[in-house]
Amino acid sequence: MSAKVITIGQYSLDVRQTIKWSVYALVIINFGFYIRNDWVIAGHTLYAGSSLLEVSRAFATTIDESAWIILLLLFELETYLLSDEPLSRAKTLLMQGVRVVCYISLAHTLYAYGVYLTEIYASVPVEGVTNLCQLIEKDLSYAFNLAYSEINSSNCASLSSANQFFYVDPPTFFIVEDAAGLAIEKQLAWIDMFEAIIWLLILLSIEVAVWLQDRNIGQGIIFKGLGIAKLCLYSLLWAAAGYWIYRGHYMFAWDEFVWIAGFVAIEMNIVQWRDEINDAEA
Repeated sequence: MSAKVITIGQYSLDVRQTIKWSVYALVIINFGFYIRNDWVIAGHTLYAGSSLLEVSRAFATTIDESAWIILLLLFELETYLLSDEPLSRAKTLLMQGVRVVCYISLAHTLYAYGVYLTEIYASVPVEGVTNLCQLIEKDLSYAFNLAYSEINSSNCASLSSANQFFYVDPPTFFIVEDAAGLAIEKQLAWIDMFEAIIWLLILLSIEVAVWLQDRNIGQGIIFKGLGIAKLCLYSLLWAAAGYWIYRGHYMFAWDEFVWIAGFVAIEMNIVQWRDEINDAEA
């Protein structure tokens, strides 16, 4: 399959490959922003006696993004760089081992989101408190729409005007929210969970396509079914991106766009590989 090439002086530029690697670079840059975001939030949710599991849940997004970046690179190897050459047994086992570790990390993400949902729905009222300023000097943080602030005398009146508050992290009781914030927190937690499940389904569809094409199978009703399924799944991700924009989380919406673009690049590799298989069969 011929690629679109732009010639600039003595240099030739493969447009599709340039766009693809630019997208991959944006994925890496976004990863840095998520590490920072997890670190900031962990400063409010972790404490000196936090267990290893609690620390892993606090950095669930960082672990998740790490696994997805590695999987993205593996798919790039399988569907483009190494698609035309047989792999040795050692290379195959190595790639499978790395893939298993990534899957374990993604399973951890579902676990972390599930625990977080459980904690939110187990939130309890802060007894005897009708004003956030009553909680100053108690080493607590107030959260609203994923923004965390330590409660002190200079900000307590401006953070919330509600007269009822909830602990949203039992049994540690370090984070409080009002009713409006709790409702938003539940929505955001469900969006995170649904996104994680949708991405896993997309991953499954790609794995099936790669498995078939590794066996020189490039056509059939299963590919049509996978195409329809992925169209629906990516549409749901765009809807999630719209929700992040609605809530003012533009970084999350941008991240959604970048990751969709990254996996569209993998899909293009798969299609090109499939066309080569079908051309060889013809």
